[in-house]
Amino acid sequence: MSRIGRLPISVPAEVKILVESGVVHAEGPKGKLRTEISPGIEVKLEGGQLKVSRLGEDRKTKALHGLIRKMVANMVEGVSRGFSRVLEINGVGYRAEVKGKDLHLSLGYSHPVVFPLPPGITADVERQIIVTLRGADRQVLGETAARVRALRPPEPYKGKGIKYQEEVIKRKAGKAVGAGRTAS
Repeated sequence: MSRIGRLPISVPAEVKILVESGVVHAEGPKGKLRTEISPGIEVKLEGGQLKVSRLGEDRKTKALHGLIRKMVANMVEGVSRGFSRVLEINGVGYRAEVKGKDLHLSLGYSHPVVFPLPPGITADVERQIIVTLRGADRQVLGETAARVRALRPPEPYKGKGIKYQEEVIKRKAGKAVGAGRTAS
């Protein structure tokens, strides 16, 4: 049996869970989410805990057991506490600001980049170089952070670009003048 799949999910008091045929709905202070459950996987609410079990022993059901459990656990955590992802902007003249539901970025291009935030995702900017993305849906938050980072990924020579806060950029040495060569 899946080691992750068999763990129960504790549901906080402020979160409401509704398990229908093939769909789990969660509602909490941070929003509402729903996820579809694959056939062969069963989710039960028993005394403040969600239990995910599989109905069959075929290969596909075994493979999805831990995944579905983690998706439901992320959904419960997202509607109760929410998730956040922090991005850092490095580079001379690189900056960010939030205007309405858009993230405006100056990234060294000839034009400012306007990035519309998807529904359910909010952004906070500190000191114009630290962008904190917040949301209840972990998957949408991760995709949004990856799309913002892809606007100007960090380069290995000077480290300029947008990186995750915990990411370490391996730096490369620049060109070196070869031995025995003279500058003319």
